[in-house]
Amino acid sequence: MSLRALVLVAMAVVVAVPAGAASAEPSASELTTKINKSSAELEKVVEAYNKLNEETKATKTQAGKVAYRLAPLQKKLDEAQADVGDIAVAAYQSGRLGTATALLGDSDGLLSRMSALDSLARERQTSIDAFQDTREQLTADQQRLAAVRAQQDAQAKELQARKKKIEADIDKLSALRKQAYGSATSGGSSYSGKIPSVSGKAGVAVRYAYNAIGTPYVWAAEGPNGYDCSGLTLAAWKAAGKSLPHNAAMQWDAVAHISRSQLSAGDLVFYSGLGHVALYVGGGQVIHAPTFGESVKLASVDMMSPYGYGRVR
Repeated sequence: MSLRALVLVAMAVVVAVPAGAASAEPSASELTTKINKSSAELEKVVEAYNKLNEETKATKTQAGKVAYRLAPLQKKLDEAQADVGDIAVAAYQSGRLGTATALLGDSDGLLSRMSALDSLARERQTSIDAFQDTREQLTADQQRLAAVRAQQDAQAKELQARKKKIEADIDKLSALRKQAYGSATSGGSSYSGKIPSVSGKAGVAVRYAYNAIGTPYVWAAEGPNGYDCSGLTLAAWKAAGKSLPHNAAMQWDAVAHISRSQLSAGDLVFYSGLGHVALYVGGGQVIHAPTFGESVKLASVDMMSPYGYGRVR
C-alpha cells in the first residue's frame, strides 16, 4: 500500500471514531457507586471530627477546673507564707529562738518557758508544712494547666485541618452529585403522616426525629436547621432530657447494648463499624441523617447491615 493510501486510511479511522469515545462519560450507576463510596468516606471523616470536638470540649472543661483552683491556692499560699513570716518575727522579738533561752532564768519559770518553746516549734512546723504542701499543689496544678492548654492548642490545629478536608470532600461530592443528578442536593419534605404513639422519654425522642424529617444534612450540626447522623440522635434524646456525645462511637459507649429481639422505639441502631447511627422508631424503620446532599429521612432498619443496637440509659 502506498504512503498516500495509508494516510487516507488513518484519516478515515479518525473521522469514524467519535471524539471522546476513548474516555466515555461514566454511567448513572457508576456515578451512584462513586457517590455512595465518597459519602461513606465523608461520614467517617465527619464522625472523626465530631469525636475530636467532643474531646476538645472535655479538655476545655478540665482546663477550667484547674484554673478555678489556682486563685484560691495562691491565696492560701500567700497566707501560709505570711504565717511563717509572722512566727519568725515573733520568735525573734521575744527571744524564743532556742533551748538556751528557755533554760536560762530561775527554776520556777523553766517549765512554762519549755512549754512555750515546744508550742512555738509545733506551730511553726505546722505552718511550714502547710506552706510547703500548698506550694507543691499550686506548682503541680500550674504544670497540669500548661499541659492541658498545650493539648487544646494541638486539638484546635487538628480540628482546623480536618475541617479543611471535610470541605474539600464536600466539594468533590457536590461535583459528583451535580454530574449525576443535576444538583448537589436533593430537596427533602417534612413528614406528613401519623407519628406512632410511644410512651415516656423514648416517645419524646421519636416525635422529635419524625419532626426533623426533611431537614438537610449538615456536617457537625445538631439542629434545628441541620443534622449529621450523631447530631440527630443527640438532639432527639436531648429533647427527652438525656445527654449523648456528638459521635456515633462515643454514643455506642454511652448506651446499654441490647439484642435485635429487644429493639424498641427510641433505641439507637449503629452501622458502618460505628461510623453511622440512627434512631429506631418501630415497625422495622429508623430515622437518620444520611449524608451531604440528602435530608433526614425514614428508612428500613436494614438499609445497611447493623453493627449493633443500644438503649439510652
